[in-house]
Amino acid sequence: MKNIVLIGMPGAGKSTIGVILAKVLGYRFLDADLLIQEQEKRLLSEIIALEGLDGFIAIENQVNRDIIADTSVIATGGSVIYGLEAMEHLREIGIVIYIKLSYETIKNRLGNIKQRGVVLKDGQNLLSLYKERCPLYEKYAHIIVDGEGLNTEELMELIAAKISQFSHKG
Repeated sequence: MKNIVLIGMPGAGKSTIGVILAKVLGYRFLDADLLIQEQEKRLLSEIIALEGLDGFIAIENQVNRDIIADTSVIATGGSVIYGLEAMEHLREIGIVIYIKLSYETIKNRLGNIKQRGVVLKDGQNLLSLYKERCPLYEKYAHIIVDGEGLNTEELMELIAAKISQFSHKG
């Protein structure tokens, strides 16, 4: 069985949904951000502070590129789509699902963006980040799931249904 890879903006619910989805499907759950912290033995915010944005993205690319998993739900960090090797690898080992939400919803969920460890370039705000990333999420996704207005349970059911449809096509 292939893995399920969740991508999307910070605050899209990748980790929350991922855990529940793994339970329902009987899969393992992997959080790529935690894998990064484990490998580097420091918090994401510390990596970003010390290595800068490009350094963090390089580490994130390497960690995601090296994931070896089977029958797992993998929740990725929002910036994973900047890593070409990581995304090619994740598309090979799994079904990539983009949890799509409106800018307003993401903004409301994130609250304090700095605390969430959201990676912003100098002079960049959440809206410009959203506009930069959305086309990349869409480009790499096998399946796009619109989570707008859905609660966790509804979103999870929608994702499960889409996975089942997708698997039967192959």
